[in-house]
Amino acid sequence: MSFTSPYANMIGARRNSATGEPIITIGWHDEIEGRPGFLHGGVIAGLLEMACYEALSQELRDQEAMPRLKPINIAVDYLRGGLMTDTHAVAQVVRVGKRVANASAVCWQDDRSKPIATARMHILLDR
Repeated sequence: MSFTSPYANMIGARRNSATGEPIITIGWHDEIEGRPGFLHGGVIAGLLEMACYEALSQELRDQEAMPRLKPINIAVDYLRGGLMTDTHAVAQVVRVGKRVANASAVCWQDDRSKPIATARMHILLDR
């Protein structure tokens, strides 16, 4: 996963390799605020999507030719408001088929056991 997209740069997404997992982290800044004092829901969804791509990229990294990853759909469940603080997301690859991969992701802030959102994503593997 490349974090050189304008959107990833705008929200300040970065890899967080503290635990060895494919965690993506963003810090807070004014551009990502939705309602006063809370992260915008689109930023949370974008972070979850990036986490899915990152996990899938790591899963497929040993392949001879990396397929292009194209989103089919993503479903996000918002569980609580995201405060303006560091926010983290990590995903797990559920299944990799010949043409489609499935991943699930979780997003949290201070306490990983209290997620602010979860997501499920289907990704087309364009080989």
